[in-house]
Amino acid sequence: MSVVGMKIMCLSGLLSLAVLYCSVPLASADGPARISGTGSSLSPAGPRATERQAERDRMVLDLQSGRGRPAIKDKKVLEAMRRVPRHLFVPPYLADDAYSDRPLPIGYGQTISQPYIVAFMTELLRIKAGDRVLEIGTGSGYQAAVLSELTPHVFTVEIIKPLAERARETLRRLGYNTVEVKTGDGYYGWKEKGPFDAIIVTCAAGHIPPPLLAQLRPGGRMVVPVGSPYATQRLVVVTKDAGGRLTSRDSLPVVFVPMTGRSEK
Repeated sequence: MSVVGMKIMCLSGLLSLAVLYCSVPLASADGPARISGTGSSLSPAGPRATERQAERDRMVLDLQSGRGRPAIKDKKVLEAMRRVPRHLFVPPYLADDAYSDRPLPIGYGQTISQPYIVAFMTELLRIKAGDRVLEIGTGSGYQAAVLSELTPHVFTVEIIKPLAERARETLRRLGYNTVEVKTGDGYYGWKEKGPFDAIIVTCAAGHIPPPLLAQLRPGGRMVVPVGSPYATQRLVVVTKDAGGRLTSRDSLPVVFVPMTGRSEK
C-alpha cells in the first residue's frame, strides 16, 4: 500500500505486536447513521451515532483491559473510540464484525485499522483540545474521525486519489466537517497547514521524512513506524522540545507495508 493506504500484519505474543490498517470507506449496512447532536465536549466536529452503541461500549472495555497489551488509559481517547461509528467505515457484508478487534478488508486491497492500534497511536500523541494534527495515510477516514473527536483541526494526506475522495465524502456525510483531506505524497506533509502539534504516520519508511520533522511544532509529538519494508519495524515516538531539539523512543514492534512516493527513491 502507499503512503496513504497502509496495512500492518498482526504479530502476537510477548512482544505485543500491533496491527494497523488504512483503507477505503464504503457504505454501511445499516443505512444512514442516526446522529444525535453535532459535537461533543471533546470536539465540536464529531457527531454521535446512536445505533450499535452497546458494541462500542464493549470495544472500549476491551481497550481498557489491554488483553496482554498496554491498556488504553486516556479517558478522552476512550471516549473518542466510543463515539465514532466504525461500522460506517466498513463494507456492508462486514458490518457485523465492525467492532471486533481486528482489521477488516474494505476494497482497493486495503483494510481498516483494528480498534486497538488506532487507540494506542492516538494515545501516544497526547492530543489537547485545539491542537493541529497531521495524519499521513487517510485510508477510510476512521483514524481521522477519531482524531477529530479530540480536536477540530485535523489534516490528512492520501496519495491514492480514489481513497482520498471516498474518505472526504464519508467524513462529510458523518458530520466531520472540519477534517481537511488532501491528495498528495505524505512524505512532504502539508506545509501550508503547519506547523503541527501532532503527526501520525501509518506506513513505514527507512527514515523519518525530514519535511515531517520540520513541520512538527516545538513541543509537538510524532508517532511513526521506522524500518525496512516487510520486516519488523519500530513504532517510534518523536518529540521536539521548545528549542527544536528532537528526541525519540521506541514503542511497540510492528510490521507495516512501505511508504510509497518520494520515500521509495
